[in-house]
Amino acid sequence: MPNHGISETQWRVMEVVWQRGSVTAADVIDVLLLETGWNHQTVRTLLARLVQKGVLEAEPVKNYYVYTPLISREESIREEGESFVNRVFGGSADELLVHFVREGKIHHGTLQKLQDLIDREQQHRKGVCHD
Repeated sequence: MPNHGISETQWRVMEVVWQRGSVTAADVIDVLLLETGWNHQTVRTLLARLVQKGVLEAEPVKNYYVYTPLISREESIREEGESFVNRVFGGSADELLVHFVREGKIHHGTLQKLQDLIDREQQHRKGVCHD
């Protein structure tokens, strides 16, 4: 799976596009001007870079472009997650989980959900191994 390498600022632009589906630069500028104070040229540059990366499609309509995402938010999260795990934890999701459990970054209720998931997975694997 390719990693599109969306930067933090580009991610902010993509959030607007993902929420709305298809947008004009003016739509994105309106939202991000209020949230970040970025000027129109900054937003237009970010949109152009996202088009170059193959993350957005820019369709000309009259005298403006309509931007549509070419990858879903979920796909981008998966890419970013894999990139992070590979870069920081040597590709080991196990090490990632252990790190966050040890650091106390996972809420008790979530730990219980993880334990339940682990228990179900172990039961499933036992059933598969004995069949």
